[in-house]
Amino acid sequence: MDSLSINSLLEDLKNPDATVREQATRKIWRIWFQQKGIYGLEKIDHSQKLLDAGETADAEKVLTQLVNEQPDFAEAWNRRAFLYYSIGNYQKSLADCRMVVQINSVHFGALHGMGLCYAALGDYGEAIKAFQRALKIQPYSLVNQKLILECTLRLS
Repeated sequence: MDSLSINSLLEDLKNPDATVREQATRKIWRIWFQQKGIYGLEKIDHSQKLLDAGETADAEKVLTQLVNEQPDFAEAWNRRAFLYYSIGNYQKSLADCRMVVQINSVHFGALHGMGLCYAALGDYGEAIKAFQRALKIQPYSLVNQKLILECTLRLS
């Protein structure tokens, strides 16, 4: 990844102009998905088609093979985390989100996912911390702001 362009895009996420933020977000996601070239992208696309078709076990196999082949491919871990979250396996999802953040510390999607997992597990304090970390990267993220408020209410 070109760290200069990523850093510039990360700064754009803090821009008051919503259009600038949206463009930066799209570009960052594109960079993350294309990190490992066409092979990784095709595997992720294939797993998503399987998931959309309800073939969760096959989608998991594709993503597990991908993370085993390319353990530094953060988006492969992130997609598997999403799959686990979508089937209610929050512990596995959380573990994969942690791997994503270990590989890519500014992965706001994985930080958001961690918050969702912690909230689903009833650990609202940890959920708030994860959403706050995501908010440092994307300060205008209304969804993370809302989730922090919801988790704070659940703690009261």
